Amino acid sequence: MKVTLSFEESSTCDVSIMVDALRASTTITLGLDKFKRIIPCFTPEEALKIKNKIGGTVAGERMGKQLEGFDIGNSPSQIMNLKTPDDTLILTTSNGTRILENMDSRVLVGSMVNARAAGLKGIRLADTHIDVVMAGVRGEFAIEDFLASGEILYWINRNLKTCQLSEYAKSAILASRNYESVKEAFLSSRTGARLVELGFKEDVELSSLKNITDNVAIYHDNELTLYI
Repeated sequence: MKVTLSFEESSTCDVSIMVDALRASTTITLGLDKFKRIIPCFTPEEALKIKNKIGGTVAGERMGKQLEGFDIGNSPSQIMNLKTPDDTLILTTSNGTRILENMDSRVLVGSMVNARAAGLKGIRLADTHIDVVMAGVRGEFAIEDFLASGEILYWINRNLKTCQLSEYAKSAILASRNYESVKEAFLSSRTGARLVELGFKEDVELSSLKNITDNVAIYHDNELTLYI
């Protein structure tokens, strides 16, 4: 199995694991405890249009801030505390939902909170190639995505008998091994520091937790659902 790490765009038509650790991937992953499906939208206007048509909970942010008129932000802690009868979450974010639009592969969603499960389910789904794809921040590298990808890649490498691992992927694995440093990096990263400043420190700390869920979302027909 070929295993690679990419930025923004996938290098395979087989299986990609999209990583936007702060916060879209974490919100999606934990959101599957509350919702049967999650519809990613690429603009706030599209999200509100879908809500008006089918109902559901609408969540979203730009530059870390909750969008006006939305039920909640792109916040994993808000998702965990949410009580709703809705079975659909409509989500728009700055980075993660944008990355999904351009992928031609079968796409799973990975994060630090489901790294082990994302890696193992990626192995099960893939034929010849798994590419872990970092979303980044507005076209720039994000250390939290690199570290969360490293944790996912660690579990892929550990559980594959034959693994052709790219050197970029090997670097991410090595960087992710000191967990105390990883947690500090989440808080002090460009995105992490901004979220703390906006009052979302709980989201950053939650997003840095390792392997607290086996939920893994799969993207199909413009919807995210639980991959069983």
